[in-house]
Amino acid sequence: MHTMRTIDPSQVKTSQLHSYLLGAVAPRPIAFASTIDKDGNPNLSPFSFFNVFSAHPPIAIFSPARSGRTNTTKNTFDNVMEVKEVVINVVNYNLVQQASLASTEYPKGVNEFIKAGLTPLASERVKPFRVKESPVQMECKVKQVIELGQEGGAGNLIICEILLMHISEDVLDAEGHIDPNKIDLVARMGANWYCRASGPALFEVAKPLLTKGIGVDAIPAHIRSSKVLTGNNLGQLGNVEHIPAMDEVVHYKQSGAISEAYELYGRNLHKLEDHLHHIAKRLLDDGKVLEAWKVLLSAEEIIQS
Repeated sequence: MHTMRTIDPSQVKTSQLHSYLLGAVAPRPIAFASTIDKDGNPNLSPFSFFNVFSAHPPIAIFSPARSGRTNTTKNTFDNVMEVKEVVINVVNYNLVQQASLASTEYPKGVNEFIKAGLTPLASERVKPFRVKESPVQMECKVKQVIELGQEGGAGNLIICEILLMHISEDVLDAEGHIDPNKIDLVARMGANWYCRASGPALFEVAKPLLTKGIGVDAIPAHIRSSKVLTGNNLGQLGNVEHIPAMDEVVHYKQSGAISEAYELYGRNLHKLEDHLHHIAKRLLDDGKVLEAWKVLLSAEEIIQS
């Protein structure tokens, strides 16, 4: 039984609540936002209160919040109130240290492109510059600004319509899709922590877009109550449209794939079932869901016999 700590936002300091929120809602993608003021001075700063919210029209939203210490607005916010355009550049591993440097609260008018050692590229549709080193750059017009409050820590939603995207050919796969390992994105966690979204950190989960899984409730009770299988494993089992037929299970059992388990435990049902559940878990961890089903149902065949 987990012991839960309950947080009432009205009863804790903003800084403490901010820490909890950023630790819990993570990892968060980073909008490396390039803006310009009415006098033509560029500004560049990263924000992790950011995501995309629509594809037609293509909409991204980020939030340069008011300072929790001084209740001042960010230069980025001030700029988009003057020139309603922004370039959102994504941040990958090769760029993360320079992006972090650009988050320094330099005085208004200081050019973070220069401070962070980054290369400004002229945009095609908007005035703010793109970041040459970023693998994806999105030229946007600001459709709306929603101020969420006037106190320190209050967010300001900058709702942007993406007019043009620029994508480096280096991050595309053979089919022209963005390859997650090639783009090597980073995301923000809480405090000073980041997450690198590539290599062994990546895994696939099939989306049930065109299928209707049977659901965890349709899994036989003795499997559902397993002390070996996790909630994730049950989710995998419940995402199939059909449970394998018993003749498939018998054929799988006779193929010798799990003969060792039966040789070891015979009709000692408790030990046999536990061993089969461990085999099924390894199969599920390898993404072999139908094989796992057959292993689990082979135990049911003995129970029913």
